[in-house]
Amino acid sequence: MNIRLVLFFLGRLLLLLGISMSFPLFWAFHYHGNDILPLMYSMAVTVGAGFLFSFLGSDEGELGRKEGFAVVAFGWLLASAFGALPYVFSGVLPTFTDAYFEAMSGFTTTGASVLTHIEGSPLGILFWRDFTHWLGGMGIILLSVAILPVLGVGGMQLVAAEVPGPVAEKLRPRIKETAKLLWIVYIVLSAAEVLLLYLGGMNPFESLCHMFGTMATGGFSTRNASIGAYHSVYVDVVIIIFMFIAGANFSLHYYALKGRLKVYKDAEFIFYAVFTAISVLFITVDLWYHHVYATIGQDLRYASFQAISIMTTTGYATADFGKWPYLSQFFLLFLMFVGGCAGSTGGAIKHIRIMILLKDGVRRLYRLIHPRAVMPIVLNKEVVSEEIVADIHSFFLLYMLVFVIATIYMSSLGLDTITAISSVAATLGNIGPGLARVGPAQNYAFVPMAGKWLLSVCMLLGRLEIYTVLVLLLPASWRKV
Repeated sequence: MNIRLVLFFLGRLLLLLGISMSFPLFWAFHYHGNDILPLMYSMAVTVGAGFLFSFLGSDEGELGRKEGFAVVAFGWLLASAFGALPYVFSGVLPTFTDAYFEAMSGFTTTGASVLTHIEGSPLGILFWRDFTHWLGGMGIILLSVAILPVLGVGGMQLVAAEVPGPVAEKLRPRIKETAKLLWIVYIVLSAAEVLLLYLGGMNPFESLCHMFGTMATGGFSTRNASIGAYHSVYVDVVIIIFMFIAGANFSLHYYALKGRLKVYKDAEFIFYAVFTAISVLFITVDLWYHHVYATIGQDLRYASFQAISIMTTTGYATADFGKWPYLSQFFLLFLMFVGGCAGSTGGAIKHIRIMILLKDGVRRLYRLIHPRAVMPIVLNKEVVSEEIVADIHSFFLLYMLVFVIATIYMSSLGLDTITAISSVAATLGNIGPGLARVGPAQNYAFVPMAGKWLLSVCMLLGRLEIYTVLVLLLPASWRKV
């Protein structure tokens, strides 16, 4: 592995991260907050570290697969470490562990929080907290590939390591152009949501912050009660629509914005839409049957918001679903494993993998009766290679193995079974709120230090889809060929 090349790329990434701290600094100045100096210190340290890494590194050599995995994995680790500085310097969070947890949760678009008094925190810090969602949503590395010319060479290795989903789709022959197009779509949709939220009564600051959490499927809010604090059907509907959009493949949105609406006949998108409708209907009926709310309209409203919020791994809340009937809670726990579509900002296993696993399951049952039958798996009239099917089986196995091991570890720290299970499911799937003690009305502040570090690892594994991180544990990744 070319270590100096990796250091050079990481330096450029830290420079970009430090410059991005100017946005929350603007709001700190605007509101005359006491977080101006902490943000300035954070920016100075991050930019300084960026120059140091660049100086120690070298841009000579080609970025290969090993270097791509290293830049992405260590890039996210460093981004979270330096992204934690505003919380540390401002004193908003008491320990570096808490600050790192919050930063990792932000960049990985998880939305799990240890911040207990959100509305009492400096607004510049809150803006940074939500802005990390937006940066991490489309991917810090993808942003780097899009705007830093030096990363145009070998950029596909970075995107292949970072972009969620079984495959990294190229909209243009050059990966740099693909990254730019995806970011343009991301920005256009983000601007549309900001405008709609502003028209719904939110001020510009709140509109931006909640757009960050929605488009990135993150879930951090500027209110302690999350979206439920606004008591607005209009706000609920706008956020539901954009959570659903963010949970779909952004490549489809790109083609749709060019007028090719037929792209939504994509097999995964149809499966995603139908599964969403069934999930909303299922929870609505359960809430109605148990008379949780006064009218069927309210049942539908809250069921729609929470089902889509959890399945797209956004994690916003308009109700304390920890008090819902057990069947609805169990179904929401199930949705934590489903996630959004490939190529979306959502996390978890993703619909395309579930589709292929189901198709392969049916195929294997059929072959028990007809052993010689040739049954390729077909999606969108294209045959899915057996290599991709095998990769998906391996991913599913690793995902569940990490889930089980992490749950056992969290239980060993004294957490009850439901809290342990849902905390791991919610962080590994990049969702945020879970059930029991980590439910929507609670947070992760009570979790022991060792548990916070483990859950931070779960967030990273979930965001980078496990392989990118675990591959660096193999000696072959570092050994010279």
